[in-house]
Amino acid sequence: MEIEIATIGGYEEVGRQMTAVRAGDDIVIFDMGLNLSKVLIHDNIQTEGMHSLDLIDMGAIPDDRVMADLDGDVRAIVPTHGHLDHIGAISKLAHRYDAPVVATPFTSALVEEEIQDEDKFSTGNELRTMDPGESMTIGEHGLELEFVNVTHSIVGAINPVLHTPEGAIVYGLDKRMDHTPVLGDPIDMKRFREIGREDEGVLCYIEDCTNANKQGRTPSERVAREHLRDVMYSLEDYDGGIVATTFSSHIARVTSLVEFAEDIGRQPILLGRSMEKYSGTADRLDIVDFPDSLGMFGYRRSIDQSFERIMDDGKEDFLPIVTGHQGEPRAMLTRMARGETNYDLDEGDKVLFSARVIPEPTNEGQRYQAEKLLGMQGARVYSDIHVSGHLRQEGHYQMLDALQPQHVIPAHQDMSGFSGYVDLASNQGYTMGRDLHVTANGNVIQLVE
Repeated sequence: MEIEIATIGGYEEVGRQMTAVRAGDDIVIFDMGLNLSKVLIHDNIQTEGMHSLDLIDMGAIPDDRVMADLDGDVRAIVPTHGHLDHIGAISKLAHRYDAPVVATPFTSALVEEEIQDEDKFSTGNELRTMDPGESMTIGEHGLELEFVNVTHSIVGAINPVLHTPEGAIVYGLDKRMDHTPVLGDPIDMKRFREIGREDEGVLCYIEDCTNANKQGRTPSERVAREHLRDVMYSLEDYDGGIVATTFSSHIARVTSLVEFAEDIGRQPILLGRSMEKYSGTADRLDIVDFPDSLGMFGYRRSIDQSFERIMDDGKEDFLPIVTGHQGEPRAMLTRMARGETNYDLDEGDKVLFSARVIPEPTNEGQRYQAEKLLGMQGARVYSDIHVSGHLRQEGHYQMLDALQPQHVIPAHQDMSGFSGYVDLASNQGYTMGRDLHVTANGNVIQLVE
């Protein structure tokens, strides 16, 4: 059976992930993501009403025209998790393929919301859910799609495995090796080891290289939780304003913020459209058990009313948890920093960034500006209360040892970002051009003829 892998997006940057695997006549697409930084550099752009070709030309979504070079039929579109760099282009591209979108329940719910918000295209693809640990048949030639549970900075993350007669294709984006997660089950390393030692073996492993240049091991989310607990408990007696921001999709972190706010006598309140979207979806699916008193507000009028209430009742009794951890121009924290809300930042007020800046020039510039604006209003910034959702080098060594793949394809970085992974894979006996394939967007790699 012929096996080809099309590296469509996410092989020259962190963002707009998309990979297609052809096994015989059957094709499975993994991820259809957005490069958010390509959108943020334009003021007030609304992607919902834009044509896919315009977004492709901007570099915001994958250029899937290379799919015409693959001789087969798409049988499934499989997003690994609900971050926009993995699902943000589904509403723009999925309608081109007569195939279901197969995802975990939380990811599927987020995809459904993206499709509902779409103004340009009608996406009629079936949304099919599958839990980690489950499998389904793909096509009519003996292919099987399996979901293996992984831990990441969002719930419902999986690494999909496509079992073929030539061996398994393991799509390894995105994860960290967390054995003590705050929410959900630990990473299923036992299953990865089993897959690596099955008779078919692993033909190819496609790996997330976000942190491949960093030594050591990525800490558990519980490390970030304890760091956050220590910071917030140290502010228990502060009688001014405290504001927190984190990734809206990081439900485990939001849960910790809500819990610790109540521990120090403050009422948490979630503000911002994406904050309401992700936490509201998690609450609706019973993934979390938020207190009944927790307010979630995503629209401007309700947010303004919330700020008025906070200022009237006393901001020392509240913890607004807001969007804007990357300094996004239209996000809630940036508007607060510019003085565009009813919330008054005073000298000495605390702003907790429970997130690191994504290492990309647009984000770095916007975050720098937001922190400077906050400082000009007298706020004191607590930064980097965070752990990454991606493997560092020791995690990569463990995955290679567990899977023992015949071929390896680095992904989720640019060329300089691949260097650390190339070094460690070379140390494990892989050779560039033979079984270690550093590639670019729009290429097709033939593994089996």
